[in-house]
Order: sequence, then C-alpha cells, then structure tokens
Amino acid sequence: MATRLGATTWPLDLTDPDGIEAAAEPLVELDVLVHNAGVAYPGRFDDSTPEQWRACFEVNVTGAVALTQALLPALRAARGHVVFINSGAGLNASPGLAAYSASKFAQRAFADSLRADVPELRVTSVHPGRVDTEMQQDLVAYEGGQYDPAKFLKPETVARIVAEVIASPPDAHTHQVVVRPR
Repeated sequence: MATRLGATTWPLDLTDPDGIEAAAEPLVELDVLVHNAGVAYPGRFDDSTPEQWRACFEVNVTGAVALTQALLPALRAARGHVVFINSGAGLNASPGLAAYSASKFAQRAFADSLRADVPELRVTSVHPGRVDTEMQQDLVAYEGGQYDPAKFLKPETVARIVAEVIASPPDAHTHQVVVRPR
C-alpha cells in the first residue's frame, strides 16, 4: 500500500533511542507518521510478568513517544498528520490481554495529548478490531481456537482506511476511527 501511494517506509526498532534519532535526523519535513508497531503477550493478568508489561509499554507507548518527539520538527514543518494504529483493546480492555490493553489505552491518551498540545498537527487513532496478522494467530492459539482468516479484517482494509483518513481535506480532522470485522 505504501509503495502504491508513493510513500517511504522505515522499519525501526522503537526500543533503540540512537536508531530513532538517526532515522529522524535527515528529515526536514514529514507529511505523515503512522505508528504501526505493537507487541502483545497473551495471558491472564495473574500470569503476566512485570517484564511483559514493560515490553508492551516500551514499544506501544514509550517508543511511539520517542519517535514522535524526534520527528516533531519535521512534522511541524509540514503541518503533518500522525496516525496511531491502536486497537479495539484501546477502547475496551480485552480479557487475557491486560498489559496490551493498558498500553493501548495509554497510547490513545498520548494521541489525545499530542492533538491538544500540538494543534497544527492532525492526530488520528485508528482502532481496528481483530486483524489477520501473526499477532492474531498467536492470540487464537492462546485461546485454543481454530484460526480462520475470514473472521478477521484484512491488513489491506485497515491500510485503505488509514489512506482515506490521511487523504481527507485539510479542513477535516478525524480524531478517531473504529472499524470491526463484519
């Protein structure tokens, strides 16, 4: 999808502050930043560990904050758009995903704060339901179910929705999008 739209993508380790700074340094203007990284550890709260909580927050929240801060001058220069691929778990906590749900609630709060603190940017949180990804395969295995990709959103569907939000007219500011599988 990114190639078709003429976008450039940068794979990045959000737990590596030096890598974040190095990736951000050459950018003078940035039209769109899509936060799509995410980690989850399926399991009940009472079986989770502090290390799992730290890992979820390090990628899902702290990494997004660090990358956004590093890119903020370029985003401001372009009056850019920051899109967070959040989760349904960022609106309603999911059983068996306490750390992930908490991190996605925090990510939503970060998006809301960024929108309020930096009004020249457009900031959108996209909350898809379950998407046909490796993460969902792991979750279904944890739940003991049979994986059927037809029960989940296609990643391309979410990408198309994100592209539509980004392409919205400049006088429009979509704060939140919620999309679920049929």
